[in-house]
Amino acid sequence: MTERKRDFLTKPIVGWALYDWANSAFTTTVMAGFFPIFFKSHWSAGADAVASTARLGFANAFAGIIVAISAPLLGAIADRAGVRKKFLAAFAALGITATASLFIVPAGSWIIAVLLYSLAVIGFSGGNVYYDSLITVVAPKDRLDFVSSLGFAVGYLGGGLLFALNVWMVLKPETFGLRDSSEAVRWSFLTVSIWWTLFSVPLLLFVREPLAPFLRRGGKVLRESLGRLGETIAHIRRLPGLGVFLLAYWLYIDGVDTIIRMALDYGLSLGFKSRDLIAALLMVQFIGFPAALVFGAIGERIGTKKALLGGIFMYLLIVLWGSLIKSKEEFYVLALMIGLVQGGVQALSRAFYARLVPAEQSAQYFGFYNMLNKFSVVLGPLLVGAVALLSRSFGLSQTAASRLGILSVAILFVGGGLLLRRVDDVRS
Repeated sequence: MTERKRDFLTKPIVGWALYDWANSAFTTTVMAGFFPIFFKSHWSAGADAVASTARLGFANAFAGIIVAISAPLLGAIADRAGVRKKFLAAFAALGITATASLFIVPAGSWIIAVLLYSLAVIGFSGGNVYYDSLITVVAPKDRLDFVSSLGFAVGYLGGGLLFALNVWMVLKPETFGLRDSSEAVRWSFLTVSIWWTLFSVPLLLFVREPLAPFLRRGGKVLRESLGRLGETIAHIRRLPGLGVFLLAYWLYIDGVDTIIRMALDYGLSLGFKSRDLIAALLMVQFIGFPAALVFGAIGERIGTKKALLGGIFMYLLIVLWGSLIKSKEEFYVLALMIGLVQGGVQALSRAFYARLVPAEQSAQYFGFYNMLNKFSVVLGPLLVGAVALLSRSFGLSQTAASRLGILSVAILFVGGGLLLRRVDDVRS
């Protein structure tokens, strides 16, 4: 790392990045790792498999809709009142408490489990609105690529390290003095809440949020925030570059999120063992750490837009390759490719958007950004499912239908990439 980059590793930047290290443990261990499996086998034990899947799907949808609808208005209030850190802390506390509470939910209590999971997702997603917006506080415009990539990089590393420990706990519970794998999973949820709490502290201590330009209270803040929200919508409509970017982002990030959420299910449909799939997930985490930093450096060197387009093109290759794989070794190659670009595309998208919006209204604008993020996990899975079902109706095998379903995600990357080409790369 150059001297110039070390100069920008200030306490606020490190504190800000460590929040990604903190809450990424929830993404890996809870959302992607153990909750879906444990929910089906422990809390919904004996229930119809389709019914338990539907319950989990409704929980994710409910949490996503709540955050998506409220994020722009809450962002506007946080900007107007100067309380982005306080809102982040409140949402984080909700997520941490709900995650820790999963430790005590008894077997068969799927209603309590799904309620706590929904609250945890709301806390996680809601906190990210203010976390993302604080990048404009800690990073100069000419270092947004580096700082955004740093956050995602340490998030991959932190989430991967705790997830690796949790997988070890589940595979070898006796090593940790635990009775069985079920008890190990429950303790894993508790370790996530502790991890999330400890590594949130540096952001709260070191990031100094600017004072609100106008101090208002109660209803006046709400009325003014609603007014500013309307102005933001009009501003987005008046600036073609901003609106086009948001549409492009919605398309290609839907493709990214679809691959994140459907990859393991796709591997299972091809007959791969769950242990091999977990190993591939861990590979993505640890490759994502250095790869996100490299993408940040590439973005600073050749321009964020060019680097983003390169990442989207590589995702297009991933989809094409993924539709053809036949062995677990090829699945590992797929995981390697995903790990190389996943964090980079996410990080550079955040940095690109941060350059387009006014810093003093960043939480408000990132409310829209995160709203699209939540709604992005709709079109891709629907596309995959619809194409797979249609293919089956034409007499194709389940494997062939699954391959065509994954291949359909290419439409999202092509559409997003073409729209992104129309947006100017704003540099400081």
